[in-house]
Amino acid sequence: MSTASGDGGDGGGDGASSAAGGGGRRIPPASSMPWVRNLRRFVGTGAGLGSEALMELETKRILLEIFKERQRKSMEAGAIPSFYKKKPEDGSISNRVQKLAKYRFLKKQSELLLNADDLDAMWVCLRENCVIDDATGAEKMNYEDFCHIATVCTEQIGQKCKRFFSPSNFMKFEKDDSGRIAILPFYLYVMRTVSLTQARIDMSELDEDSDGFLQPHEMEAYIRGLIPNLAQLRDMPSAFVQMYCRIAARKESMHKESIAEQLSSGTNGTTSDMFLALDKDTNGTLSKQELKEYADGTLTDIFIERVFDEHVRRSKVGGGNSREMDFESFLDFVLALENKDTPEGLTYLFRCLDLNGRGFLTTADIHTLFRDVHQKWIEGGNYELCIEDVRDEIWDMVKPADPLRIALTDLLSCKQGRGGASGRGLSSPAAEHPIW
Repeated sequence: MSTASGDGGDGGGDGASSAAGGGGRRIPPASSMPWVRNLRRFVGTGAGLGSEALMELETKRILLEIFKERQRKSMEAGAIPSFYKKKPEDGSISNRVQKLAKYRFLKKQSELLLNADDLDAMWVCLRENCVIDDATGAEKMNYEDFCHIATVCTEQIGQKCKRFFSPSNFMKFEKDDSGRIAILPFYLYVMRTVSLTQARIDMSELDEDSDGFLQPHEMEAYIRGLIPNLAQLRDMPSAFVQMYCRIAARKESMHKESIAEQLSSGTNGTTSDMFLALDKDTNGTLSKQELKEYADGTLTDIFIERVFDEHVRRSKVGGGNSREMDFESFLDFVLALENKDTPEGLTYLFRCLDLNGRGFLTTADIHTLFRDVHQKWIEGGNYELCIEDVRDEIWDMVKPADPLRIALTDLLSCKQGRGGASGRGLSSPAAEHPIW
């Protein structure tokens, strides 16, 4: 028994001894090792590298969620992202909500504008609180007066006039040696700002599809609404109102002056009278032969051909290739010739001069265009013209980036498109006649 017990005890001792001998020294618990405690303290929760590591893990998690969300949306939308949203149909709830929101927004903007009574009250405040310049007798105000008038106007008119009395607005006007500005230019600035803002609101109301642009019929409707407020056109015969509106709408796209000035000018009636005089067969359009009578027949055949090729639509009622110029096309034609110094006029004419549609003019193009002009010039009993001299002078004026060709950008950048394209304004025989 003892032997067995001794053997068992020895066996147990031998087993422990062999385990110890086979496995080496017994590894103590991790918590008892100082370096493990220090490492856990350094990279665990708390200060130091631990918080930075957690922040980095959190950042990766957020970025991964964003990436997965984008992947999900991309798979739902398909391979090509959506870039077009169909406009709501007329009469639909979306369309009604859009119109109501637009109406309320424009109404709110109108309420923020100064009306005629407010402008009169502001003018009275300006005059009552300004000083008279002894030298010129002009009514002026310094910045202190400006701030005082702002307070008075705000009390009498309301907060809607406060935006005009900002320091930046005061600095926009010319000041005398005492740092004062004249009240009249400031008041005119306020009036013009109010007028332009009101015009923009009125135009926005006519923008049926709310795309930020007025279609021709929308612009004509806006102009038609202005006519009763213009003394020179108030008594215009009703039969001519529509034509005047069409002319003014076209001119507005080319001129930089106001619509009111366009309507008040006498060129509108002149253009319509000119069209009627050229329309010999009274069919409401102009043929090439009829257009040749424009400007006393000074236009060349090749230029008229190019005008029809580039800017006149094919007739829907005539033969397959027949083209006749309607009044709108004629109006564009006249405006381009009368405004060759504008980008719109130059662009219109450049397309006619670009015989091959390549986007540039060569010396051969100039020679071809001027050949008919030269013939008309000589037939008129004038002195001899040298086509090469005209060509060289045009090149000297335009100074194209490419010395072998003239592009539209060259004409626009040289600021002498009127002389460069037509030959007018030059101090040589080329100044006597345009190249068409």
